[in-house]
Amino acid sequence: MTRRLTVLFLAALLPLLAGAGQAQAAGYRYWSFWERDGPAWTYATVGPSLSRPADGDVQGFRFSVSEDSGDAAKPRGTADFDTICAKTPAEDGTKRVALVIDFGTPADAPSGAKPPAGRTACAQVAEDATTAEALASAAEPLRYDSNALLCAIAGYPAKGCGEQVATGGKESASAGAAETAEEASAQDDGGSGPSVGLIAGGAVVVVLGAAAVWQVRRRA
Repeated sequence: MTRRLTVLFLAALLPLLAGAGQAQAAGYRYWSFWERDGPAWTYATVGPSLSRPADGDVQGFRFSVSEDSGDAAKPRGTADFDTICAKTPAEDGTKRVALVIDFGTPADAPSGAKPPAGRTACAQVAEDATTAEALASAAEPLRYDSNALLCAIAGYPAKGCGEQVATGGKESASAGAAETAEEASAQDDGGSGPSVGLIAGGAVVVVLGAAAVWQVRRRA
C-alpha cells in the first residue's frame, strides 16, 4: 500500500513541475520580418537590411511576443500587391514593394503603450534598394539598436528592443489575439500568484503525503 501511495504521489507531482515550467516560459518582444510566398507568409531568412526584394514583392512586419521563429505571429490584413500598389504606377529605374505593417495587439504591447492600427504602403525605391530602405521610405521614423536589430517602425514602440518577457503561455503571442488592454492587465495581475491548477495539485500532494504517513503509522 505504501508503495502504491508513493507512485500516486510522484504521478501527481510531476505534471505540476512541468506546468510550473511552462508558466514561466520566456519570450521576446520584437518586430519579426516576413516575406509573402504566394498565398502565405514565410519567416524571412535574412534581415531587412540584407533582403533585396524585386518589383511586385510583398514584405511584412509584425510586432509581437514570441519564443522563437516557430511560434512568431504573422502579419494580419491585406497582403495583395495589386491592391496595395494600385495607385502607384511603375517607373523606369525603380521598383515597387508592397509593405504590410502590423503593430500587434494590446497584449503584445509594452506596458502603457497602445499599438497603432495596422497599415500598408507601396514603397517605390531604387532597383537595388533593400527592404530596410523601402521601409524607411514609407514608415519613418525607424529605430535600430547597436547590433542593427530593428526596434521600432513609425516610432513604435517608443522604447525597448527585443527585450525578454514572461509569456505566461502561447496565448499572449498568438496571431490575431483580440485582447483588450483591460484583459491584458487582468492577465498580468493574475500571473503574479499561483494558478488554480497549482493550488489544486498542491492539495492533492498534501493529501497523498498525509495518507502515506498514516499508512506507515498503521503498519507500525
